[in-house]
Amino acid sequence: MENGEKKLQPLTKNKEQQLDVSYWNERWEMSETGWDTGFASPSITNYLSQYPNKEAAILIPGCGNAYEAEYLLSNGFTNITLIDIAPKAVEGLQAKFENQEGIRILCEDFFLHQGTYDLVIEQTFFCAIDPKKRNSYSNKMTSLLNPHGKLIGVLFNRTFTHQGPPFGGDLLEYNSIFEPNFEITTMAECYNSVPARMGSEVFINLQKKQNREFAS
Repeated sequence: MENGEKKLQPLTKNKEQQLDVSYWNERWEMSETGWDTGFASPSITNYLSQYPNKEAAILIPGCGNAYEAEYLLSNGFTNITLIDIAPKAVEGLQAKFENQEGIRILCEDFFLHQGTYDLVIEQTFFCAIDPKKRNSYSNKMTSLLNPHGKLIGVLFNRTFTHQGPPFGGDLLEYNSIFEPNFEITTMAECYNSVPARMGSEVFINLQKKQNREFAS
């Protein structure tokens, strides 16, 4: 999208089609990347501008073109991990960040990833997974975060009339998914979304509960 102004379009998916490596790689091969705003989310960069630890271990799953990673690198962050399941997307990331220190790029399934992080950034990944996996997403995030680790980012606060992805949701659903594993610092309507998504996003700032541990 250009400047976030292009209307978000549903992706092509047959009812029987799995949201797997083949599906997402085909989207990249066919340039069906309607989720791409062309720049980092203002709500996320605003949060990161106040984040003090430049050496924090930061993960961006389902990162796509990883504009948030560009922002992080340009602002002195030194320990960034990017994950995307689509080889074509990863190929582009490897070219974009070639010879760049402080960043590693992995072609992996998020749910199989191993690691520990201080901060995870959510940007159009949650909405791309099968809604049946949302509780598993919450549990997996918990397993990847260090004590006091945080999950921050944006989620859609709307429903979609078309068959997803993207898949929408609302505050009530999100609260039920995340509250068992996280202290909810912020889960509220996003005031600084890109123009095309204004009024349809919530910003989340969630801190891992101290008694929540899951095998990753």
